[in-house]
Amino acid sequence: MKVILASKSPRRKEILEMLGIDFTIMTADTDEHSTQTDPALLVEQLALQKATDVQDLLDAQNKLQPDTLIIASDTVVALNGEILGKPQGKEDARRMINGLQNTTHHVLSGIAFCYFDAQGNRKGAVSHALTAVHFGPMSEDDVELYISSDEPYDKAGAYAIQGLAGRWITGIEGDYFNVVGLPVNTMCELAKHAFGIDLLRL
Repeated sequence: MKVILASKSPRRKEILEMLGIDFTIMTADTDEHSTQTDPALLVEQLALQKATDVQDLLDAQNKLQPDTLIIASDTVVALNGEILGKPQGKEDARRMINGLQNTTHHVLSGIAFCYFDAQGNRKGAVSHALTAVHFGPMSEDDVELYISSDEPYDKAGAYAIQGLAGRWITGIEGDYFNVVGLPVNTMCELAKHAFGIDLLRL
């Protein structure tokens, strides 16, 4: 089976490598603008679009081979009904971090597959994972230290649990890897139930 990760995220790449999955990376120019305001529906929509775009690109290049599984994901941070994407600058990062501290927010990741099976049939599956993250208090100096680092600016919600922000995270409820950007349990269960594929035994 050929496995393709439809993401350039180094964190998603590292997670698949950790699982021992042999894969290649390919992305398409997916339009990620959406009017969807429900975070669960949004991450599912965008993840499935990313996977579909890569499958269509392979098809257009006559490179879509039977038994090809494309994996895509999309992650957002949701706080009190607001979807937090990547900050647009230092002030936006400060606003997000000040909003997150001393609260519980949710991280949602959509996981989607496009599977071109051995018989040449196209199949798709999509789901999402949700993790509650408890963020502790930060002083003004803490906030300034954090937003002066490079960490916030390519992360949804302006933080990385596996980075400097971990200093202020007091606990989580749910899948840790979901917060990093690729929900391992949801991904493996979806592949198993939708296609009978055990990702750890390919």
